[in-house]
Amino acid sequence: MSTPKRYTITSALPYTNGPIHIGHLAGVYVPADIYSRYLRITGNDVAFICGSDEHGAAIPMRAKKEGVSPQVIIDKYHSIIKRSFKDFGISFDNYSRTSAPIHHETASEFFKKLYEDGKFIEETSEQLYDPEADQFLADRFVIGTCPKCGNEEAYGDQCENCGSSLNATDLISPKSTISGAKPTLKQTKHWFLPLDQYEDFLKEWVLVGHKKDWKTNVYGQIKSWIDDGLRPRAVTRDLDWGIPVPVDGAEGKVLYVWFDAPIGYISSTKEWAVREGKDWEPYWKDKDTKLVHFIGKDNIVFHCIIFPSMLKAEGNYILPENVPANEFLNLEGNKLSTSKNWAVWLHEYLEDFPDKQDVLRYVLTANAPETKDNDFTWKDFQDRNNNELVGNFGNFINRIIVLTNKYYDGIISAPNEFTETDKQTLTELRAYPNVISSSIERYRFREASQELLNVSRLGNKYLADEEPWKLMKTDPERVKTIMYVGLQIAAALATLSEPFLPFTAQKLKNMLSLDTIATTWNEIATKEVLLPAGHTIKKATLLFSKIEDTDIQRQLDKLAATKKANEIENKTVTPQKDTATFEDFTKLDMRIGTIVEAEKMPKTKKLLVLKVDTGINTRTIVSGIAEHFKPEDLIGKKVTVLVNLAPRKLRGVESEGMILMTENPAGKIVFLNPDEDGVHPGAVIS
Repeated sequence: MSTPKRYTITSALPYTNGPIHIGHLAGVYVPADIYSRYLRITGNDVAFICGSDEHGAAIPMRAKKEGVSPQVIIDKYHSIIKRSFKDFGISFDNYSRTSAPIHHETASEFFKKLYEDGKFIEETSEQLYDPEADQFLADRFVIGTCPKCGNEEAYGDQCENCGSSLNATDLISPKSTISGAKPTLKQTKHWFLPLDQYEDFLKEWVLVGHKKDWKTNVYGQIKSWIDDGLRPRAVTRDLDWGIPVPVDGAEGKVLYVWFDAPIGYISSTKEWAVREGKDWEPYWKDKDTKLVHFIGKDNIVFHCIIFPSMLKAEGNYILPENVPANEFLNLEGNKLSTSKNWAVWLHEYLEDFPDKQDVLRYVLTANAPETKDNDFTWKDFQDRNNNELVGNFGNFINRIIVLTNKYYDGIISAPNEFTETDKQTLTELRAYPNVISSSIERYRFREASQELLNVSRLGNKYLADEEPWKLMKTDPERVKTIMYVGLQIAAALATLSEPFLPFTAQKLKNMLSLDTIATTWNEIATKEVLLPAGHTIKKATLLFSKIEDTDIQRQLDKLAATKKANEIENKTVTPQKDTATFEDFTKLDMRIGTIVEAEKMPKTKKLLVLKVDTGINTRTIVSGIAEHFKPEDLIGKKVTVLVNLAPRKLRGVESEGMILMTENPAGKIVFLNPDEDGVHPGAVIS
């Protein structure tokens, strides 16, 4: 465990164009929260900072789609996101928003200092312009084919398929997401940060200084960028939504969101410091402070090249000590997508599983996409809860507390002489704080979560081997020692689980009455006694409960409905057939008929053999609707029949007509039948 010091921990500012989903949690917020909670428990000075990013082009895009103002969008989603984080137990010291006055002021001052110090270059260049919408197109208002990987849905600033950073003018066959029009090029003036001037600094700082301690996926992406040659990056945009560029001659321009957003970490820290009566500057300007950014892999370039170059250009700020970016989390085998609603939304999860915040925290940590993309499945969620949390952690705690209350009315008995097994068990227990600390401090949260489970496995094995429930009849003095040792493990779990399972840790501390006994992380490794003899604990309550198959099926049904809705939305309309003349149409004889008999055709899945009264006669019609209707439900049904279709044999049965039908938006076959009173078999449709 490291010597206590000051930390500034940031997690990527979420866009307020939609709620938080499990991909955001697994990639950024859960690992950042584990790290921050751990640092606080081990005695460090921590500022855990975040806030809503409210100036991205995605905001006005969403506003246009919903027919409201951008302010309505950011207020709506800022509220949902902030509340979801709080209810989920993300322990931000401050959660701000980039629409706040303190942020506008901080970002404007940052820009003006760089502008006055001559750190920008000013260029007039050709930018994409939507002639139909009569406006310049911000990066996210343009999609096209990525010139590097061929992805046809790359944005104007980045390809989310290959991770390449782009300029909108790099795209092949670009089109406006506003009108769908093909953009033209039009001249406009902007300010650029000359990243090429910071190449030597970045090489020395990252490629030399952090080659061994940064994650390989982060280091590799930075090296690839630098090797490819850095180019000036625009810090302003032609938009009417954002922070106005604070210099003369910049009317109609705002700060580019990736210049503005990371400054949000600084303004949020200022907001926190004012509220808490602290000085914000040491958290950003003292070289002894450790700055750590938690992000997803799509933000590596901004946090490891652009923002550090901005901080270097400003001259007064510390640089990040580490940027432990995670890969992506998929959902049931498919990429998470806000636009396609393919996600598990945090606020909806909390409604469906109101007492299971820690279950999701644990599953996302145990399956964290730390080195490669991982897949979240509801079956794995259920299995990990039932087997690892209920069957392991919860089982041990329940047994040790129930037995203590049963045998000793909840009062911890003084132990007798320790056996070698007892001593070995307590020695192993005292090793775990350092083991878990090592994993957390190396940003290996998945590994750390399994070491935490190993503590409860230690307790379960100890009880299973010692069998106090049997010894109580033959050697009750020995049982006192067994229960004492088991309760020391339970007390350790109450503290060690807090970064990972904060709600569970609080419940366990309450059961063990630890409010009067403060045990620190470090004391677990050094203290002989965590729960002393004579201490009274409370009755057992379940830490975790089983998740039933019906709970999981509801979630799978929800995803199936989303998938079906996406398929319907993306379904292409059948092209119009060749033109028919009026004479062609008059050849068709369509009449109302009534189905009088219906039966399944043997040895087929789809075919029904129908007898239909057409008013002319009763004839046989074979129809491929057996998967949509039961034969008995069709008797008496009125249908529209093409009666003069040439007969055709199907599986040996001659079909003498065709029933008209279509498919509704839900994918169900429906008949085209005017089911009105007085319409009789044989009525002609004209």
